[in-house]
Amino acid sequence: MNCKNCNTNLTSDSDYCNKCGGKIIRNRLTIKNLFQHFSETFLNYDNKFLQTVKNLFLKPEDVIGSYVDGTRKKYINPISFFAISLTISGVYLLIFKKFFYNYMDASSLYEDENMRRMFDASKDTIFEYNSFFYFILIPALALISLIVFYNKKYNYTEHVVIYLYTMSLTSIVSSVISLIVLLSVPKFFLWIGISLNLISILFHCYLLKRVFQLKTSELFLKFLLFLVVFGGFYLAFGILMFLFMLINGSINMQDFRPPS
Repeated sequence: MNCKNCNTNLTSDSDYCNKCGGKIIRNRLTIKNLFQHFSETFLNYDNKFLQTVKNLFLKPEDVIGSYVDGTRKKYINPISFFAISLTISGVYLLIFKKFFYNYMDASSLYEDENMRRMFDASKDTIFEYNSFFYFILIPALALISLIVFYNKKYNYTEHVVIYLYTMSLTSIVSSVISLIVLLSVPKFFLWIGISLNLISILFHCYLLKRVFQLKTSELFLKFLLFLVVFGGFYLAFGILMFLFMLINGSINMQDFRPPS
């Protein structure tokens, strides 16, 4: 018998390959064993996914520090975690656009009609290119973080690892909570979304404080600096997004002319 993953010769009673570690599958794929595989991978208490989620809240320095230091069996790797978050947020966005899109209403936020139109156009663009913006945001945050939280232990790529973990976690949590809100109290969806963004900022402060072992006063000063640098990035990003929406026809300059 040969391993189906690496073609190594195995004994007939082998359960795992002694070369690649792959589990030996003897049974044909069925709904039952497919569900068992899913349960083993995501639902049992000691699996990497749940351990990663739990300890990003309780011991974030251990999750990130372990991966950076080369201990990579304890938690799910940041690329896989990021892929899971994209899948979950993709399913959430699909459900949202199909059944709940009308709850993304800016009338309670903006009195100005032009601002409402701008919000509606930008939300359409963000939903359509969500994954693309996600890919841009993580390396940008890592660059800002490298400047603000400079630490010889962490280079730029390792800052990217930090935000692959943190942004993936906040995306998973916000997608799940938002879907629950839409199914139970949809009228509060917009305000819950704003609250989740604020909570995400606080979570990042808590995580960065622990990862870089900062005092509260140090964190406060670095957070202010982070806001200044991020504000410049956000302004540049807003301008680019405005130009992008003009180019793809989501908005036009006539929308911003005062009513005659």
